[in-house]
Amino acid sequence: MNKILRLLLISLILLTAFDAMGADVPYLTGRVTDNAQILSSETQKLLTDSLKVHEERTGNQIAILTLPTLDGESIEEYADRVFKEWKLGQKDKDNGILIIVVPNDRRMRIEVGYGLEGTMTDLMAGRIIRDIITPKFKNGDYNSGITDGTLSVIKVLEGDRQLESAILETTGDEGMASENSNSIDSQIEDLSIIERILIGCFIFGIIGLFTIIGIVSPGVGWFLYLFLIPFWAMFPIVVLGTKGAFICLITYLIVFPAAKLIIKRTKWYEKAKTDLRTKGKASIGGFMLSSGGSGGSFSSGSSGFSGGGGSSGGGGSSGSW
Repeated sequence: MNKILRLLLISLILLTAFDAMGADVPYLTGRVTDNAQILSSETQKLLTDSLKVHEERTGNQIAILTLPTLDGESIEEYADRVFKEWKLGQKDKDNGILIIVVPNDRRMRIEVGYGLEGTMTDLMAGRIIRDIITPKFKNGDYNSGITDGTLSVIKVLEGDRQLESAILETTGDEGMASENSNSIDSQIEDLSIIERILIGCFIFGIIGLFTIIGIVSPGVGWFLYLFLIPFWAMFPIVVLGTKGAFICLITYLIVFPAAKLIIKRTKWYEKAKTDLRTKGKASIGGFMLSSGGSGGSFSSGSSGFSGGGGSSGGGGSSGSW
């Protein structure tokens, strides 16, 4: 019974996980998106102009994003989502970089597109964060920290060998965790029918809700499909046992994509998809979805900057202060 209670506790954590996963990706509005409001107007103009000149000279696309908090989501996962939504870099070169700063969480990351990983290595990005940006952030100077860090990234991309030669050592931290659990089928038999119904309503209410959202929502739907697989594989065990959970998992793996493909052909789904792409938000079933899916073009003054369809493989480095 204790194991069942532990699983129920994990299901409560699931609520937090979903909330974090749902953190909005801001709608793309320029090379510098300062949603945390930590940069002066002068700094934003300097950065915008510098990034524009760099892109004209090299073709590389660099964007800066600040936001107050990620509400528990890891900065690596969030940066990957932003990069995919904004599609930084040219499609055939993947030469984009995202610099993201989250002041309330005291976290930052330099996310690097596939095509620039050989130049802006993880080690190089980590060194820029650790030696150039972090000291300024510790003094509360976000303007200088982000400016100096961004200009350092530009120098590396444009072939500043002096800065590259400063990288003389490598660091890395690895961690592994594993858990082993015994079968709980025998403990499930001790639950009364009322207990199973109550627990089942709780568990299936949570994962069922997000399954429906995934089916009817453009864009994030397939991400939710993959994200929910371990939850459909694990949590039904508490009520149905291992065999019942296995049946639930197989049903989910088949029904979700089938329903998704059917709904994609409806007019309201296409309208929602178009609204998300063009307006950054859409109404589905009475509730509003918002998205940073601005992978097309956007304008910031006369900059004419737009994501070019590039992608990132998770390269880069994160840091804190």
